[in-house]
Amino acid sequence: MKNQYLKLLCILFAASIPVSLYAQGCSDAGFCTVNSLKPGNDHDSTSLYKNQFKAGFSFGKADHSISIYSPYLEYNREVNSKLSVSIKASALSQNGNGVNTFGLSDIYLTTNYRPSKNISFTLGTKIPLTDGNTAKNGQILPMDYQSSLGTWDMIVGIGYEIKKLQLAVALQQPLTQNNNQFIAENSPENSIWRGFQSTKDFKRSGDLLFRASYPFRITHQFRVTPSLLNIYHLSRDKFTTTSGIEQKIEGSQGLTMNGNLFLDYDINQNHALQLNLGAPFLTRDTRPDGLTRSFIATLEYNVRF
Repeated sequence: MKNQYLKLLCILFAASIPVSLYAQGCSDAGFCTVNSLKPGNDHDSTSLYKNQFKAGFSFGKADHSISIYSPYLEYNREVNSKLSVSIKASALSQNGNGVNTFGLSDIYLTTNYRPSKNISFTLGTKIPLTDGNTAKNGQILPMDYQSSLGTWDMIVGIGYEIKKLQLAVALQQPLTQNNNQFIAENSPENSIWRGFQSTKDFKRSGDLLFRASYPFRITHQFRVTPSLLNIYHLSRDKFTTTSGIEQKIEGSQGLTMNGNLFLDYDINQNHALQLNLGAPFLTRDTRPDGLTRSFIATLEYNVRF
């Protein structure tokens, strides 16, 4: 037990080391927060309830001095001991540089099949609630101010547990592309848009996730779960220039490595709170999708019934 607490203290110390402000947070496109791909219970207790309702709120810091705020609602249903389904809906607000936006984001529909205690399979989709081409005052906004990537995505994943070590591997692949038409080159020299990446006819690659988590039961009600989250962007994203030439965006392919810390508190059998803190250790050079996060914190309320 003493060795476990020592490991935890080392992880917490490592998470406190300052990281680059030009960094990407939890996920490229949202699959790191899918219920079946997040760190789960450490099996010290079992739930007697088939339904879960979650309400959460995230705050984060992004590139270009932008702050993001994201509320979400989620419902999970255990169909039987092996099969569960989940639906999640979110929205997003971005504030910075004198620009304030708010819009609906995406709906996630997922199913999870667990043939045994140690392994599970996830299949799902992300449905966009906007086309990723929102304008304000006649100006098409860059991806940094879009509330959704605007793509329909496929999500597949596998979870495996070795004693208490929880491993997850997943793929999120766009099946469509958005309709964003932002062109930074058309902006005047003194415009705030000059530092943003052009994303006209943006074509975004898929992401591969690998997560390792280990829960520590501190008390009967309180659990701490450090997690290492790796996301590999599979190829370079593309955009079309004003002359109609499709170009690859250099530096957009590659690895993002994040540290997460989950703090779970069970108020009673039916009600629980979770605080999730995340920050990156390693990032891609270029992130044209506007999902850069130097820090993100999420508070979630969970009711079981």
